[in-house]
Amino acid sequence: MRRRHRPRRQIALVLFAFASATTMVATGCSMDGARTVSTTGPNAIISANGTEPQNGLVTTNTAENGGGRVVDALFTGLYSYDADGKPTLANAESVDTTDNQTYTVHLKKDWKFTDGTPVKAENYVRAWNFGAATKNAQLQQSFFEPIDGYEAVAGENSTADQMSGLKVVDDHTFTVRLTQPNIDFKLGLGFTPFKPLPDVFFTEGAKEFGEHPIGNGAYKMAGPDAWRHNVQINVVRNDDYKGPDKARNGGIDFVLYSSLDTAYTDLTSGNLDVTDTVPVSALNSYKKALGKHALTKPTASNQQIAIPYYLPHFAAGREGELRRAALSMAINRPEVTKVVFRGARTPSRDFTARSLPGWNGDIPGSDVLDYNPTKAKQLWQEANAIAPWSGSFQIAYNSDGDHQVWVDAVCNQIKNTLGIDSHGAPQPTLKQIRSAITSKTIKTAARTGWQGDYPSMLEFLAPIFVTGAGSNDAQYVSPEFDSRLTAAQRARTDDESYRLTNVAQETLLKDLPNIPLWDYIGAGGSASEVTAQLAWNGLPDYPNITKEAKE
Repeated sequence: MRRRHRPRRQIALVLFAFASATTMVATGCSMDGARTVSTTGPNAIISANGTEPQNGLVTTNTAENGGGRVVDALFTGLYSYDADGKPTLANAESVDTTDNQTYTVHLKKDWKFTDGTPVKAENYVRAWNFGAATKNAQLQQSFFEPIDGYEAVAGENSTADQMSGLKVVDDHTFTVRLTQPNIDFKLGLGFTPFKPLPDVFFTEGAKEFGEHPIGNGAYKMAGPDAWRHNVQINVVRNDDYKGPDKARNGGIDFVLYSSLDTAYTDLTSGNLDVTDTVPVSALNSYKKALGKHALTKPTASNQQIAIPYYLPHFAAGREGELRRAALSMAINRPEVTKVVFRGARTPSRDFTARSLPGWNGDIPGSDVLDYNPTKAKQLWQEANAIAPWSGSFQIAYNSDGDHQVWVDAVCNQIKNTLGIDSHGAPQPTLKQIRSAITSKTIKTAARTGWQGDYPSMLEFLAPIFVTGAGSNDAQYVSPEFDSRLTAAQRARTDDESYRLTNVAQETLLKDLPNIPLWDYIGAGGSASEVTAQLAWNGLPDYPNITKEAKE
């Protein structure tokens, strides 16, 4: 979020004051009422940080981090991804294609859901059809758009519920036909919305099922009361799991924090085993405090600011284009990443993440991400000549995500550079802010970001910027971008797809539906008796966390 700019040296002092003040804020412990288990060895229960999910734990309706980490522990798709993002066949025996347009999927025959029912081809086809149908209002709907027949089920008033491109051949075989070749489709078949749903989902209904999900993954819910809202979600190892990422621990207790400072305090005081995020207040000291148990890794995740096109003065057209560019150039990303984040972030050069294959930091138009206060002021004045600005530029953020310090710093830069009022608009939880964004009731800009679901630049762009996509927070519509991204998906080779993907990003750099800020360098930690690592996307590699007795 943005405020006024001050000279470079002065802003550094202001930002340091913000960071220092945060370290002195007293934080309570959210472990009250949470189950604490001190066992060690192969059956150890690992306590890890989390947040209250936005919705019920349903594969096709989970589009945020708090629910995503739990759903992915409970469900496994055709592929799984290891700690480096490499896809490995999981529930699939094979996924065959010769043209990236038609696929034959053969499932492994001995795979079951945790209620004992077999995982069949129909469980995939029914789940994908459910996710695609507009009448079911699923947040991950747009991921099924490449499949032939999607338009028939996704129309505004459609009553159809089956895509013509999906066919069950037998209990363990189904086919997929896309409307056109898509180089990214196969890579994404381990991603959350493409996972199967058991028969009980279709008889019980999404609402009831989401409270007591039954999956086919490395973990299962610990019991009927495993989800205590706003407190904890407990999952235990699924001993019948057949996948390549079988759990080496007895389960995960996801402790649902409303403050990252509290989570970190619990870690350092022995009340939490693993956290994948270190609060801003501890970035300068966590490596020394945790020693070899400090976790760090460049990760495929980023931070951005979304500005809905329905906000006055920010609609499509010249005025909105000028204001978005002015705001972007008013932000001194290197200063914020250095002073607030102590180097645990890297200034953005595009809309993806630099750890992804094909990333290019020199896309034409990327100079709009450079700090240029003179140009920023000039562009804002040009916009005012079209339609004068009044009021306050606010950026909404969730208070349970440790965003206030950087939001205040960025708002301060914008305020001083552009001479406008700008401040943060805090919301208590991620669930609340995501609900406001997805319901299109938010009346301000908002912090947003993306954490990779599989290692692809296309996956960082299609869900966020394609017209009508489920995570299109800005309500961005660009036929030019859509066409260019489609060309990248239709490419025959990875290198050609990378090149065309970055051509599509040239359109985004011109329009700036979101303002990219920085990529993440993962910062987390584990308790002294715990061995853990961060995966390629910044989340803990949950199945491989172990906990041994102290020597």
